[in-house]
Amino acid sequence: MLTSRLFFTFLFIISLSLLSFGFYLEHVKGLETCPLCAFQRFSYIAIAFLALIGAIHNSMGLFRIIYNILLIFFALIGAAIAGRQTWLQHLPPELVPECGPGLEYMLEVFPFGQALKMILSGSGECAEIQWQFIGLSIPEWSLIFFSSIAITTILAIFMLKPERKLFEF
Repeated sequence: MLTSRLFFTFLFIISLSLLSFGFYLEHVKGLETCPLCAFQRFSYIAIAFLALIGAIHNSMGLFRIIYNILLIFFALIGAAIAGRQTWLQHLPPELVPECGPGLEYMLEVFPFGQALKMILSGSGECAEIQWQFIGLSIPEWSLIFFSSIAITTILAIFMLKPERKLFEF
């Protein structure tokens, strides 16, 4: 029987594996990380952290619901960012925005709100397809994984029955 602890452990392992593969592609294969990719990593890090805390805590009460809601939130944010990058990658070449400044430069020079808007709007470097596996690019795979995490977490809310009272911590 799938328990809350096993579910959170599974999500932690999946997120950590995806992050590890991303770092492998960056540091071993030499792929450059665009700003949208970096924000997708932040979502994976948040999911991994929440899943680890959920697995350690093993709450079947209110905290389990809070962990699940936050997992869904970060998975949806990651899916939205991956969806934006996927959209940029499928634009005709004449519609692709020009390359912008790097992530570090934007965060150092511009106010945070303006930098965030520039990052999330994407640039030409985010539209470049650097790696594919069975015809899908990195953001397309991320979109699949983020969506899967959100869907399985929603299912887990209803399928994993609480063993204790709802408001027991």
